[in-house]
Amino acid sequence: MNTRVLVILSLFAAIGAVLSMIMPPFFGGMKPDMMLTMMFIGIIMFPAIQNVTLLGIVTGFLSALTSAFPGGFVPNIIDKVVTAFLFYGLVLAFKKIAQKIATATVLTVIGTIVSGTVFLTAASLIVGLPGAFTALFVTVVLPATLLNGAAMIIILPIVQAIFKRSRMITVA
Repeated sequence: MNTRVLVILSLFAAIGAVLSMIMPPFFGGMKPDMMLTMMFIGIIMFPAIQNVTLLGIVTGFLSALTSAFPGGFVPNIIDKVVTAFLFYGLVLAFKKIAQKIATATVLTVIGTIVSGTVFLTAASLIVGLPGAFTALFVTVVLPATLLNGAAMIIILPIVQAIFKRSRMITVA
């Protein structure tokens, strides 16, 4: 693995961790996971299986450590690893247009819904939910989907401009 790519992916994960820590909890102690947006940007910019594996595991553990959800440690790890690989599949399916802002935003929305569904399902099976699945989905996952989509619209062009100015090329 390229050291430069590893450092950039680490920065994405760290920024995501900070964003997740400052995000206030919503219904049932759950909060939108801004780490997803940064994980998705890392996958879009560096779409390689080893990068996806690393991002899934690292963001899973960071998200688990910063989780406000009671018993959310294991569900967070499961959620991020599964979501990372599903999102990677979407990026590969739309490889030619995945870095376009509109496409990346749609993929982020889909990825966030997948992430929320996987998390809630894993949590319900492992520790139980503090409310009904549907209520948690509507009050936490859907707002997180909108927030992550908006974050992608704002953050991706900034990252792309930085990469362009610094002459960084993405690993395909």
